[in-house]
Amino acid sequence: MADNARAKKLADLIREVVAQKLQRGIKDPRLGSHVTITDTRVTGDLREATVFYTVYGDDEERAEAAAGLESAKGVLRSAVGAAAGVKFTPTLTFVADALPDTAKTIEDLLDKARASDAKVREVSAGATFAGEADPYKKPGEDDETDGDAAE
Repeated sequence: MADNARAKKLADLIREVVAQKLQRGIKDPRLGSHVTITDTRVTGDLREATVFYTVYGDDEERAEAAAGLESAKGVLRSAVGAAAGVKFTPTLTFVADALPDTAKTIEDLLDKARASDAKVREVSAGATFAGEADPYKKPGEDDETDGDAAE
C-alpha cells in the first residue's frame, strides 16, 4: 500500500497530464475547450484513479463530453503511464463534477436570503421600540429607591 503523499503526487500528475492531453493531443470535437478537469483522486493501492471534470454547456454537450472521454480513456491512460513511470498505470474513471450545480444552488439560496433581508429592512425602517428606548436599569437609578427604604 502506497503512502498518502505518493497517491497525492500521482493524482496531481494524472490531473495535469489528462488536462494537457485533452487540450493538445486529442482531436475529438466532443472534447472541445469546454471540458475542465477539476480534481483527481487515486486509491491507496494506486490501481484506480477517478478524474472529476466539468462541462460548461447544456445537457447535450455534457453527454457528448462524457462519451468523448470514455472513448479517449485508453489514449489518456497511455499518456499517464508514459508520464508517471509507475509499474502499473491506474485505470481512469471519469465522473462529472457536481460543483457548478452546487454553486448555483448556493447562489440561489443567497439570493433568497438577500431578498428576505431587504424585506425585513423595509418593514423595520419606520419601526420604533415597543417600550422605552433603553429597557435596562442603570446602577444609579436603584440607589435612590434603596436609600429611602433603609431610613
